[in-house]
Amino acid sequence: MRALLNQELKCLWNSPWQLALVTYIPLVSILCLWWLFSAGLPRQLPVAVVDQDNSQLTRALTRNLTANSVIKPIAFSQLSDAEAAMKKAEVYAVVVFPHQFKKSLLTSGSPTIDIRYNSQFLLVGKLLSSQLQLSLGAGLMEVAGLKQLLNGVNSASVAVNLSPVTSQTTALFNRNNNYVGFLVPPVLIALLQLLSMMVFVNSLNESLIKKKDSYLIADNFWSQVGCKVLLYTPIMLLHGCFILVLLYGYLGLPIAGSMSLLVTALALMLLAIWPLVILVFLVMREPASNISFGSALFAPAFAFMGVTFPVNDMPLLAQWWRLIMPSSHYIDSHISVISYGADTQQVMLQFLSYWYFLAVAVMAWGLYKILFNKQQKVNGSKSDKLFFKHKSSAKPSNNNNPGAYL
Repeated sequence: MRALLNQELKCLWNSPWQLALVTYIPLVSILCLWWLFSAGLPRQLPVAVVDQDNSQLTRALTRNLTANSVIKPIAFSQLSDAEAAMKKAEVYAVVVFPHQFKKSLLTSGSPTIDIRYNSQFLLVGKLLSSQLQLSLGAGLMEVAGLKQLLNGVNSASVAVNLSPVTSQTTALFNRNNNYVGFLVPPVLIALLQLLSMMVFVNSLNESLIKKKDSYLIADNFWSQVGCKVLLYTPIMLLHGCFILVLLYGYLGLPIAGSMSLLVTALALMLLAIWPLVILVFLVMREPASNISFGSALFAPAFAFMGVTFPVNDMPLLAQWWRLIMPSSHYIDSHISVISYGADTQQVMLQFLSYWYFLAVAVMAWGLYKILFNKQQKVNGSKSDKLFFKHKSSAKPSNNNNPGAYL
């Protein structure tokens, strides 16, 4: 085992790409992703405004939109131009004030303000939808109050008539609606999972034995796998600990539970990744295909975590796909520790969801036995053919003794 471990270290040192994957690439990627969300809240999102009324009221509503720090109104004269800009992602939403909007509003009509947003940008679309309604509602509230005053309603009763019930929505575990605490942890965990997959697949590819146009599995495959697990699990766990220290140490994000439980959950997530990667490796058995299939499997992991979209609202197939992702099991423990302060017993109960990956390990072992036995039979049949060919091509050494062969 020590010899195999030394051999693995030597292969790591002699592979610049693999060495980069376990050293500076994770650190640079983590810091870059954190920098992208470091503002905490999206600001100055471009929104197309099509003013077909061009009245004092619509201009006042546009100023209300400008006063909102999230919205950056951009004037368009034609609706078709605004729609084209939204399709090109130059703007994220379109607001249309219809013709004679002010006249219809002041004459007891029911004009409609057309608000469209690009739902492909899930979080941006939801944020703009709420902020647009908030800004436009505040502007229209002033007009409604003025109309009531003109109708002789007492000024003290106007506010009550306009808003008889006032509601306030406060996120329990994200009161400032900060995207760093909400999005960055699951994004970084998904990144760590993807990098861990690439590291382990690259290492497994080194164990393949190329023979003509095919690849063979080494006889000591599981011994090599054990060395790779012993080597790369602590390395990738160290990067995971860097994520936790950056978020909850340096940035000071709130944490209700114990950091040690998160480290344990990270270690278990990595140990669950390896059997899945081994199964993919044994199925494909080709370096480029291993990387491609692994990337396709792990790249969309963030979408299935249930952070930006509720798990119960996902289609059944998506919920099944979520069970394949080790990061989805980790994020449940992460949220329970960070937000609810779950103790050791509660987290250990959540760890039971990893039983599926034991089944994956058994499947990988069974597939290996089938492939290895098939490989041995092929090699054995080829050896028999070579021996028979060598024997039939031998010639007598003496004409007087035809039974003697070289």
